Amino acid sequence: MSRPVLEPTADHPITVGPTAGRVVVKIAGQVVADTSAALTLEEAGYDPVQYIPVHDVDQSALRPSETSSYCPYKGEAGYFTVDIAGLEPFEDAAWFYEEPYASVAEITNHVAFYTDRAEVLT
Repeated sequence: MSRPVLEPTADHPITVGPTAGRVVVKIAGQVVADTSAALTLEEAGYDPVQYIPVHDVDQSALRPSETSSYCPYKGEAGYFTVDIAGLEPFEDAAWFYEEPYASVAEITNHVAFYTDRAEVLT
């Protein structure tokens, strides 16, 4: 089954650019990411999203999930569950695009966190 591939337009703009300053991501009070190299993705109708370079994320806290989703503007997304010692897992708390579409290629090797499951401080 083929999936639609859409390009950003004036009616549905998407921009990706460097985030000014530092971004820290905490889950249950524990720092799981800390970077000065985040990217801000802004997409029509959505709040801005911080994409963190994967090398600035605590790899020991990430566990690949079986979950996937599809965005016609960005591509196929994979998910991570975040494990913090002594707590229930934070299922699908983060996502990534392994091979994002060309219009958002900058987010390759970056991870984003749901703000209802993580505190994303900018």
